[in-house]
Amino acid sequence: MISVKNLTRKYGDLIAVNDVSFDIAAGEIVGLLGHNGAGKTTIMKMLTGYLEPNSGSIEIAGTNIESDRITVQKKIGYLPENCPVYPEMTVIDYLEFVAELRDINPQDRPDYIRDAIQKTELQEKATDLISTLSKGYRQRVGIAQAILHKPQILILDEPTSGLDPTQIHEIRALIRELSKSATIILSTHILQEVEAVCGRVIIMLQGRIALDSELDKIHSSNRLLLSVDGSPDQVSANLKKLNGIKSVQLEKQQDNLNTFVLEVEQNGTSLSPLIAKAVIDQGLNLFSLSPERRDLDTVFKEINEGRQGGSK
Repeated sequence: MISVKNLTRKYGDLIAVNDVSFDIAAGEIVGLLGHNGAGKTTIMKMLTGYLEPNSGSIEIAGTNIESDRITVQKKIGYLPENCPVYPEMTVIDYLEFVAELRDINPQDRPDYIRDAIQKTELQEKATDLISTLSKGYRQRVGIAQAILHKPQILILDEPTSGLDPTQIHEIRALIRELSKSATIILSTHILQEVEAVCGRVIIMLQGRIALDSELDKIHSSNRLLLSVDGSPDQVSANLKKLNGIKSVQLEKQQDNLNTFVLEVEQNGTSLSPLIAKAVIDQGLNLFSLSPERRDLDTVFKEINEGRQGGSK
């Protein structure tokens, strides 16, 4: 559906996007994460054809954006971060204006507008001036214009920025519903947003991809946390004898209680009985043994700490 190869974009001497490549299959919801200046918005602008790369290629639904930009743009719905709308228009007038810009057949426009309004639940606000709407409803109007022409791909930049918790929940539910008929790229600073709606995450760092992974793989750690008493050297030497344990690292020491991180093979859960037996056979007390829980916040911090360590 989307194929990006060796994409690079410079602003003068600044390399905003540096040799980035990724593929996104039809029906995926992909979260695009990164600090300010990481290159997220630049990538989205290039994907939508509003910005040309210095080098590299973008192919969307089988069409190269450089050779046929208009065809590609017809397949994309885009919600920029600031949600540009015309406040002096009513919701329905604005959507009619967008339908005309999108060159939707005049006979089909009422059905397209009705469908977009229903999907974004704007029925009660259809005749209201946009200037009178809350920010949550303005975001809905922005999403309505993005989906009006029934695009194959939706690119949403910070769709819940500045919304209250109820509005955030509603927009997330809407995104999940829209994913049934479109491939979605979601850019956000909110890690919980990606956890809530995405199946995959791409983390940008200084213009490059620092991580591209399915969320399920991030959550499934190949590390175990073990808390026992006894000397670290004794515990480490004994556990390293077990097949399937790649490393044993002391994580924390508190009085006589030591917590270790065990890096194991992929089937590490099956090692738990052997690890417990090895500890007990040593005459040590086993306080806990559990898989390490890794979430997106943990991974994001590790990547950021790596950046800081590399810059010292």
